[in-house]
Amino acid sequence: MRYLTDRKRAEGRGASHTGTEHHWYMQVSAFGLALIVPTFIVIFGQALGSGYDNVIAVFSRPIPAIVTGLVLLVGMQHFRRGAQIMIEDYTRKSTRKVLIMCVIVLSYGLTATGLFALGKLALTQ
Repeated sequence: MRYLTDRKRAEGRGASHTGTEHHWYMQVSAFGLALIVPTFIVIFGQALGSGYDNVIAVFSRPIPAIVTGLVLLVGMQHFRRGAQIMIEDYTRKSTRKVLIMCVIVLSYGLTATGLFALGKLALTQ
């Protein structure tokens, strides 16, 4: 007689066999974003509405540049996975595939564009 807990019976079940992994990724990234976004808002607030020289001064320091880069990377990956799940839940067949590809291209494109702009700001002397 095998003694299996409910968790052991449910593990690996489901349509994609990755539901638990996805859930934990979303929980961890949401917690990380909840910690880092207020810091980013303060940093962004320092640069908002000021002149070009002040924006360069804020983002050329290492901590603001790193925090901004982390918000871009983690935030866009969190967006991508969340939007993909929403699309999988509410669309069908080829529409689903096209929308998922669009979301992936959008998220990676925005991440690359944001990191490029941040790099140009941070390395401007």
